[in-house]
Amino acid sequence: MGGTKRLNVPETAATGALAISIVVPMFNEAANVASFFGRLLSTLDQLGLDYEVVCVDDGSTDGTRELLLAARAESPRIKIVGLSRNFGKEVALTAGLRYAGGAAVVPIDADLQHPPELIPALVDKWREGFDVVYAVRRNRAADTPLRRLSARMFYRIFDLLSDVSMPRDAGDFRLLDRRVVDVINTMPERSRFMKGIFAWVGFRQVGVQFDPDERFVGKSKWRFGRLFHYAADALTAFSNFPLIAWGYIGAVIAFASLAAGAFFIVRTLILGVDVPGYASLIVAVLFFGGMQLLTLGIIGGYLGRVFEEVKRRPLYVVAETWGFEEAGPG
Repeated sequence: MGGTKRLNVPETAATGALAISIVVPMFNEAANVASFFGRLLSTLDQLGLDYEVVCVDDGSTDGTRELLLAARAESPRIKIVGLSRNFGKEVALTAGLRYAGGAAVVPIDADLQHPPELIPALVDKWREGFDVVYAVRRNRAADTPLRRLSARMFYRIFDLLSDVSMPRDAGDFRLLDRRVVDVINTMPERSRFMKGIFAWVGFRQVGVQFDPDERFVGKSKWRFGRLFHYAADALTAFSNFPLIAWGYIGAVIAFASLAAGAFFIVRTLILGVDVPGYASLIVAVLFFGGMQLLTLGIIGGYLGRVFEEVKRRPLYVVAETWGFEEAGPG
């Protein structure tokens, strides 16, 4: 995939334009704050570009916000968006994108599994003219075998069921050009599967490989049950195939039932009345009852999405901000 060399990249603060915004969703990351900023700011200072770091405190309860304020006192380029409670990473990332003002925006996690030292490589690809430069894991050695298997299955199923082609092993860590961010900020849906949204917007995209580090301190907040719910949410956000599939399944079952009914009628006319088996009757009743409940569950999932959309509540509530001249998009 080729690109056109970007000629209007702000080089320094003297140009009057903000070049790079780093967006960092944070939830109970107090143990990682100091090490994260130590590596991130050192990397950004070497870029020679004017930058800001937009930290979104997603309702932390471990002192993360206080540490962010202390870090801002030492480096005014750190800006803080404090949400009123925990809204989830996808929503916190959405808030960060809306507050970011740079010509390019880089979402990154604070646990240091996304190495800040990769940012210059993302910027180089951006300079070449790519609008989205996503970081691709070279390996998933840090994950458990079950998590690696489930990740492979998810990407394959997503590619099969969705019209959106999503790069495998690419997370939220990427560089987004300003015009890409502007498009994403106009998308009003409540369910925010950001990796799918990043793929859906299109533009010129390219990947840069990296080796993920171990989480610096603590454990991942993403348990298997939560990941399963996240995957199901992603599939229903970008595909209506489950609804269509169960329509076809229902048609097949109805046809099979008609065929079976015709067979029993003909057999009764030829051989006489037969005493039906109780076991087979119970199995049939339970099977069709289970199919109906499963179908209702799938329909209910989509109906729940409609319910969330029509309420029109804001995605998030901002309690306080630090470092922004205006209140921001809220």
